Amino acid sequence: YVEALEERVVGQVLEHVRIRTPFLLRSVDPPVSAVIGKRVTSVRRIGKRIAAGLEGELWIVVHLMIAGRLHWKAAGAKVTSKVDLAAFDFPTGTLTLTEAGTKRRASLHIATTAELPTFGRGGLDVMAASLPEFAERLRSESHTVKRALTDPRLFDGIGNAFSDEILHAARMSPMVLTRRMADQEVAGLYQATRSTLELWIDRLRTQRAAGFPEKVTAFRPEMAVHGKFNQPCPVCQAPVQRIRYADNETNYCARCQTGGRRLADRAMSRLLKEDWPRSMDELD
Repeated sequence: YVEALEERVVGQVLEHVRIRTPFLLRSVDPPVSAVIGKRVTSVRRIGKRIAAGLEGELWIVVHLMIAGRLHWKAAGAKVTSKVDLAAFDFPTGTLTLTEAGTKRRASLHIATTAELPTFGRGGLDVMAASLPEFAERLRSESHTVKRALTDPRLFDGIGNAFSDEILHAARMSPMVLTRRMADQEVAGLYQATRSTLELWIDRLRTQRAAGFPEKVTAFRPEMAVHGKFNQPCPVCQAPVQRIRYADNETNYCARCQTGGRRLADRAMSRLLKEDWPRSMDELD
């Protein structure tokens, strides 16, 4: 999104902002009217937020959450669908913000340059970090490695989907405790994190080419385990397993990552009790 927006809106004047739901706007000072007529000077990522800088030390900061999406349309495009939350009109086109579902978690802030640091969560950018920096951050709190990778206070912008892919590449259980990891394990995770993110950055850039990304999803056919419950692991062909919690789930390969042991799924293991298969052999 950031790269596609840079190509389309940097240097352009924001002519109008249309907000269709009051739940989207999470700030009142500066007002939305302050950005009208201002030229966009930059677009950047802040964690999982997208921030567009404008003349006058002003910023538009958007968090898409899980179901939010951006779309580039012809200038003056109508926004009439129930999923349309806002539109940003430029001379060259209209950027629309949509969100599927009814929970309305996406957010929009108008902020000053001085306020911009408050949107960061403090996570380490693994792509710019050394192994010692990564190790120190990983072990700074006692968590499962899955939780550590997805905690925005510890690591910047990895999230649920790519943490599954990283742990599969590292051949590591999502339940390993960070402070019990040996130096060799930490080094392996560091390399797997960087190589997995590099792979997906290159892959998504290639798929986008010069167009605007319209098929943004956390579930992609090229993924090894994320969203692939019961499908074969691309390495060993064993069925991918999952742990479900709240609105998320962790996907992993028991044969590749946990020595063949199935991790307890809170809902199903509680229901089945002694009948819950704890290994791949029992599952077979």
